[in-house]
Amino acid sequence: MRAIEISRYGAPEVLQLCERPIPELKAGEVLIKVHAAGVNRPDVLQRLGHYPVPPGASDLPGLEVAGEIIDGDLSNSAFKKGDVVCALVQGGGYAEYCAAPLQQCLLVPAGLTALEAASLPENFFTVWSNVFDRAGLSGDDTLLVQGGSSGIGVTAIQMATALGHRVFATAGSDDKCRACEALGAERAINYRTEDFVAVVKELTAGKGVDVILDMVAGEYVGREINCLADDGRIALIALLGGAMATVDLGQVLRRRLSISGSTLRPRPVAFKAAIARRLQETVWPLIEAGRIKPVIFKTFPLALASEAHALMESSAHVGKIMLQVI
Repeated sequence: MRAIEISRYGAPEVLQLCERPIPELKAGEVLIKVHAAGVNRPDVLQRLGHYPVPPGASDLPGLEVAGEIIDGDLSNSAFKKGDVVCALVQGGGYAEYCAAPLQQCLLVPAGLTALEAASLPENFFTVWSNVFDRAGLSGDDTLLVQGGSSGIGVTAIQMATALGHRVFATAGSDDKCRACEALGAERAINYRTEDFVAVVKELTAGKGVDVILDMVAGEYVGREINCLADDGRIALIALLGGAMATVDLGQVLRRRLSISGSTLRPRPVAFKAAIARRLQETVWPLIEAGRIKPVIFKTFPLALASEAHALMESSAHVGKIMLQVI
């Protein structure tokens, strides 16, 4: 099969088209003939040598795919050969065939193409796990999404809005802010020209927000504490702004604040299977009703994965960058 491998750590050009054997299936896996794959920040980190491949996972990049199930043990499941599914995988998505845990597969939502469906798993699993499970967004809670124009950001904005929450977001330009607002954010804040702490406090009558989804970290964490409501929660999912932060622990104690972090890739199949079930029950109907939509910025053929990574690193995009495989 054709695949994209990381020939060495470095710039996007190290992504090279190659020939690899079709993956051999482990227990509980199915073989997917890949139609499309998503490009994500962890793929870039892996290419740079900063995101180790979990033991037993493919060394090929790619954490989400959509395509046709062509092999695997489907007994005692709702799937059959020929079903078009999207799946969260530990690696191997940049290829014509990919092995995926059956429990991490979801049928493509009605009305979506395989390309659109391939844009869902990594971001939707991540947002559900961190915003709703870990940070417990519920009731009349409010949410601040840092990096609202990213793939994660557009997912979090739409998902929380569709479930009835007030959502605010940050982005790096006025155009990106308007894009976030078009997706449901009540107010998007240009972090280059505005102080998100002051704006959030004003929008919430001084209370602050209940949950912050943070992929920046670094010096943002101390500022985020200042714009959290009492009992507020910060969910860290990336460290784009650095791994070190200075925080006012007095506020954490007095106002019962929580800071948690997680990465999804190394978690066991059973953990991800539980998220898949919740997405199927709660979020897939919202997609099929048109209340949440895939946001795809640009699609590249598989052979041009290096150009897709260059675009990702430029941060010029709003939403997802995709690879068309067939």
